[in-house]
Formats: sequence, structure tokens, C-alpha cells
Amino acid sequence: MAKTQLNVRVDEGTARAARERALARGMSVNRYIEELVRQDTGEAGRAFVEAAADFMKQYESVFAEEFGKEREGTREGTREGRR
Repeated sequence: MAKTQLNVRVDEGTARAARERALARGMSVNRYIEELVRQDTGEAGRAFVEAAADFMKQYESVFAEEFGKEREGTREGTREGRR
């Protein structure tokens, strides 16, 4: 992926915090800022949701078999208990 240089001005406290957080995570300030922007734009969240949806599609029958009967029994028991 091609990189583009982006220059920003922040106050010294923000710059210090960015350096400290990047150092604590073992990454450059550039990488730290890049990850923050990606998180803010939802790329990581979308990737997770897509992966979770694919997983559920793949194992839907397994979940239905494992939890379907248990769920039905719980619903019936709850209804009867409230009557």
C-alpha cells in the first residue's frame, strides 16, 4: 500500500501522550496514529462483524442443534411459570 505523508500540529501534551502510548504498545507514533484512525473509521469493527457473520453461517446448524431445544424448553417453562 502506498503511503502518503500527513503533517499535523498538536499541543505538546497530545504529542507526549501519543509518543508514550505508541512506546507502550511497541510501535511507532505513525503506526499508532494510523491504527487509531482505522479504528475510528470502523475498519476493524467491520472486519470483525463480517468474520462473525461468516462463522455463524458456517456453524448455524451446529448452534441450532445444540441450543435450539434448550431454548425452546426454557421458553415453554417460562410461559408456564407465569400463567
